[in-house]
Amino acid sequence: MMETFFATCPRGLEEVLSHELQELGGQEIRSTPGGVECQGPFSLCYRLNLESRIASRILWRVGQGWYRDEEDLYRLASSLPWPEYFSVDCHIKVRIIAQHSPLKSLEFATLRVKDAICDRFVRATHARPEVSKRQPDIQIVVFVDEDHVVWYIDTSGDPLFKRGWRKVAGEAPIRENLAAGILRLSGWTGEQVLLDPMCGAGTFLIEAALIAKGIAPGSGREFAFRHLQNFDQTTWEQIRQESIKPISPVPGLSIFGYDEDANALAMARRNLEGLGLEDIQLNQVDVLDVTPPGPKGFLVTNPPYGVRMGDRLELEEWYPKFGNLLKQRFAGWDVYVLTADSRLPKLIHLAPSRKIPLFNGPLESRLYEFQMVAGGNRKSARQARHQTGNNPGLR
Repeated sequence: MMETFFATCPRGLEEVLSHELQELGGQEIRSTPGGVECQGPFSLCYRLNLESRIASRILWRVGQGWYRDEEDLYRLASSLPWPEYFSVDCHIKVRIIAQHSPLKSLEFATLRVKDAICDRFVRATHARPEVSKRQPDIQIVVFVDEDHVVWYIDTSGDPLFKRGWRKVAGEAPIRENLAAGILRLSGWTGEQVLLDPMCGAGTFLIEAALIAKGIAPGSGREFAFRHLQNFDQTTWEQIRQESIKPISPVPGLSIFGYDEDANALAMARRNLEGLGLEDIQLNQVDVLDVTPPGPKGFLVTNPPYGVRMGDRLELEEWYPKFGNLLKQRFAGWDVYVLTADSRLPKLIHLAPSRKIPLFNGPLESRLYEFQMVAGGNRKSARQARHQTGNNPGLR
């Protein structure tokens, strides 16, 4: 039996997520702002939760319909066979996401949906599930627009960017799935040198190493689908075992992380503990003193500046120095900078070849691509590929 799933993701990563879901076995793929819908057997949700590097959550669609007000939502929710989806012993949470909805109060609508679900359980089991806003076993997600409602059960639990490897985090860290999506957008394959010269707690570095080694991002955590009535332990164990690969050095893998802050590097080393990622090389270096670890490669970074630094004058002095560093030392490199500061291209005196809107949590940002072409203004092979529409980041 084919089921429908909706994989949410950071805005801006829908296209690369579509390609990833197709690679993982999703069918009938349809992209919408903020996520991608696909179809497959129920076991597909096990694989997507375990192996998707870009998705934030995997939602299982259990119903849809038309509504006008809160009482219609109560009626529609009452008609769904909730006891067939999960046990009355599960703690539940209801979340409504509205877009152009006529509902006057989302809080009241949420209450009516919760009542409908509990009333359905009372009719079937003479008991009510407990409600837990902090640690639910099952989260029901309700999407409503002007007149249409779609009912989902969240099969992930904690958001998928919570891989389980992060022991410590710096200030405003980049989310793991956004980092993985940016690496996919860049076209980095693991065969090229990768450098983050302002690596902080090491998110880009660790996600890159997991990609290169083929380690499933969800291999160190649990998922909400284990609480569902149709959970198949045998199928799940088979999928999980298929994803396990021995952690060993990858020939030619070169990943470098620099930071001037010793505390940031200590956090990166702490996050690396137990992951077996000896390929990552960390050094304490000020970004303006960085020497490229190779004649060409990929520089990918989320500078700890802009919103986090807060001093516009200091930024205006730093950005041109960073631009000079790139021009003087990184000819032949592909550079990707994620920032919420729209002044960056102007202040570093470089014209981006691509500018991609992305969201790091609620923070609207841009991913700027700079082709640091060696030998003047000659076009690089990657620039030519972009102009012909062949984007290696979407393979």
